Amino acid sequence: MADDAQSAKPAAGAAPLRGPVLPAAMTGSLLGITAIALALGTFMQVLDSTIANVSIPTISGNLGVSTSQGTWVITSFAVSNGVSVPLTGWLMMRYGVVKTFVGSVVLFTIASFLCGVSWNLPSLIICRVLQGAVSGPMIPGSQALLIMIFPAAQRGTALAIWSMTTLVAPICGPILGGYISDNISWPWIFLINVPVGIVCAVVCWRNMLSRETPTRVVPIDRTGFFLLLTWVGALQVMLDTGKDADWFNSPAIIVEVIIAIIGFIAWLIWELNEQNPIVDLSLMKSSNFVIATVVSCLGYAMFFGANLLQPLWLQTRMGYIATWAGLVAAPSGVVAVFLTPFAARLMNRLDARWTASLSLLAFAASFYLRSRYTTDVGFAALVVPMLVQGVAMSTFFVSMVTLTLNGVPGQQVPQASGLYNFARITAGSFAASLVSTVWEQTATLHQSRLSEAMGAQDPAFVAAIGRLQSLGMTAQQAVGAVANQVVSQAYLLATDDIFRIASGLMIVLIPCVWLTKKALGAGAGHAAAD
Repeated sequence: MADDAQSAKPAAGAAPLRGPVLPAAMTGSLLGITAIALALGTFMQVLDSTIANVSIPTISGNLGVSTSQGTWVITSFAVSNGVSVPLTGWLMMRYGVVKTFVGSVVLFTIASFLCGVSWNLPSLIICRVLQGAVSGPMIPGSQALLIMIFPAAQRGTALAIWSMTTLVAPICGPILGGYISDNISWPWIFLINVPVGIVCAVVCWRNMLSRETPTRVVPIDRTGFFLLLTWVGALQVMLDTGKDADWFNSPAIIVEVIIAIIGFIAWLIWELNEQNPIVDLSLMKSSNFVIATVVSCLGYAMFFGANLLQPLWLQTRMGYIATWAGLVAAPSGVVAVFLTPFAARLMNRLDARWTASLSLLAFAASFYLRSRYTTDVGFAALVVPMLVQGVAMSTFFVSMVTLTLNGVPGQQVPQASGLYNFARITAGSFAASLVSTVWEQTATLHQSRLSEAMGAQDPAFVAAIGRLQSLGMTAQQAVGAVANQVVSQAYLLATDDIFRIASGLMIVLIPCVWLTKKALGAGAGHAAAD
């Protein structure tokens, strides 16, 4: 998504570029072709973070699983991507930025093909895990290489190309995913990556290999990475399968919780004593870093969960096809594209706490507007909150990166960026798992309450049955129609409840932002990096 890329701005991938001499910049058509290829690499990764959101009902129906199980297609990609982020800096230092980026693109392309030919949900989830795991270096790698090939005077242009690519992809994702699901076949939301990935890999390999960055043998914390993978994986599986397994009434869920707790404690102990940790937990000594990271994680979790919930509700309960659900989501990205250049100028003049607060307020307003939906809501009323969300997106991610990295010593910026991105992406994957579960359970509670309130002797129920029978329905058909309305209202109330809670939490986060240190715009984070 836009947020993934923007938050990776000071990514660990930039570290290998601090060698003694940078290669000469490219010029002419070679520069243009290579820049397009690198942008395509970023575009693919960000696109795949959003393209499946509107396709979950279609994928679930085709594979014969529930929509809550279908969301595992989203969470498996997100959590594996988050876990792979801490490895990015080590890979680029060990093998070079060019080889790491091209290798990541090649593996991502293969994983995309495997996703497209998956025959059931388990095979698709395995392939999505692979796809997320190998995509970690794509965003920081493309940014680092774009900066390398452009002349120094035009590196602002390079970053502009990179930033716009990361903003355009979330616009195209829902629309493209919806259109493909409705008019072609859902596997093509993954198969379209294959020709793009081949072109990107071939062009970058041919044009960039001679510009490979210096490499060196650096130690890697294998034990720390294994423990990280263990506790995050166990927790994610528990969140994904808990509802279907009846939570703590299931021995499997209890075992997963125990593994997650023991794995987390062991990971903490190991990382605090490891000389070259996979995640530098010494950063947690900075209250500024901790507060900003927590605010960013919670804000992103609600944003990510809301973006998953709305298309689910529209398609499963409101009769929207995937294309129209995608068109509802797209305006937020359009607004973000237009406002980001102006927001960047604003952030150069204002304390980042102000811009972060503005974005949280805009998110709260967007969620509040969505909490007032009814079952007869029109397309325009659905789009307006998304336009407001676009305002929030234009400043939130860069503002939070700036606040998070403010005051971090230059030599720790890559580690800080890696920890920040790992925490944020993982929070999003956990939110995706929780939102579908909470939605289903809240809807069940509302359905029970509505059914109790509308008994067989209730005057409103009797009147509704009578009106439907007067239209030609049998008594059984009339009761079924009323029952369907009760279910629709229950899911509407559950949707409104979740958006209302999200709006309130965004408001609560605003004073938390002001517990961080003053940071003047985007420059604070970059200053630290320099």
